[in-house]
Amino acid sequence: MKSGSDIRILIVDDVSENIQVAMNILKEESYSFSFATDGQEALNLINAESFDLILLDIMMPKINGFDVCRAIKSTPTTKETPVIFLTAKADADSIAEGFEVGGVDYIVKPFHANELLSRVRTHVELALSRQALKQRAETIEKKARLQAIRLANEVENAQIEMIYVLLEIMESTSDETGQHIRRVAETSRLLASYVPSLSEEDVNTIFLASPMHDIGKITISKDILHKPGKLSPAEMSEMRQHAHRGFEMLNHSKRRLTTAASIIAREHHEKWDGSGYPRGLKGEEIHIFGRIVALADVFDALTHKRQYKEAWPVDDAVDYIKAHSGTHFDPTLVGIFIDHLPEFLKILNP
Repeated sequence: MKSGSDIRILIVDDVSENIQVAMNILKEESYSFSFATDGQEALNLINAESFDLILLDIMMPKINGFDVCRAIKSTPTTKETPVIFLTAKADADSIAEGFEVGGVDYIVKPFHANELLSRVRTHVELALSRQALKQRAETIEKKARLQAIRLANEVENAQIEMIYVLLEIMESTSDETGQHIRRVAETSRLLASYVPSLSEEDVNTIFLASPMHDIGKITISKDILHKPGKLSPAEMSEMRQHAHRGFEMLNHSKRRLTTAASIIAREHHEKWDGSGYPRGLKGEEIHIFGRIVALADVFDALTHKRQYKEAWPVDDAVDYIKAHSGTHFDPTLVGIFIDHLPEFLKILNP
């Protein structure tokens, strides 16, 4: 995936001082910048070059920001480029129109530096993760055609559906990141590849379905999702509902990938000893996909900072996985994880 100076951001504002302020705030990420001072100049640049993110003012000469965004979203080559409105227009109608024309976020001036930095970082991650998933899906589809198996059409139809829902949930919650989703998908794929009973098709399925594991969180109150401290018993009970709700959101589809995603959503919090939720399944009652994603999700969560905790040292996280073999995790999967630990650590720190 791209990083640092490989990531190109276009800043559009008719006040050059505003452009300089945004660049000064974002320079710590080492992004590459281009800029335009009116809407027409911005569209000329967008049609000639490729950008990973666009910061767009609304009140500009020649073409306003809303019309620029409409033009971007109506063009096949640019419609996937995320647009964040960065404007002094703070009225509810303008904010609503910003999202209606295709903006992914709306930041009102004056803003805090950390606010701009955090939101840009989040949407860059989402965009890059979407590109990576799309590229992976295209690779699998091509291989499927060469092998003359029926996976091709299913990937083509279901993966588009999955990526759409995934981006929606990622834009609705902030306790997960695009990087977390990518790492869990890659870790699940690698773990599945060493399970003898799983076919190559199964491995590809879990890679494409695992990003949906926490889709049910879209139904959870943001006050609970964003709470920095320990949840109360009532809040924890509500949080745990996301597993079953995710299943309910996905299980109406008959496509294989979406069916797999529904299983993962419901079972990735089950535990080997039966103490998990939502159904208290035990051992091999838990689907192998759920067991795999459970280990991948916990390991990544432990080793990365969340609102309610600091990142654990890798050795401590590995020790935790070992200590909970046979209680939380499938012992066979823990054995695979330990035997191939260097490969898993490469995913953790690419």
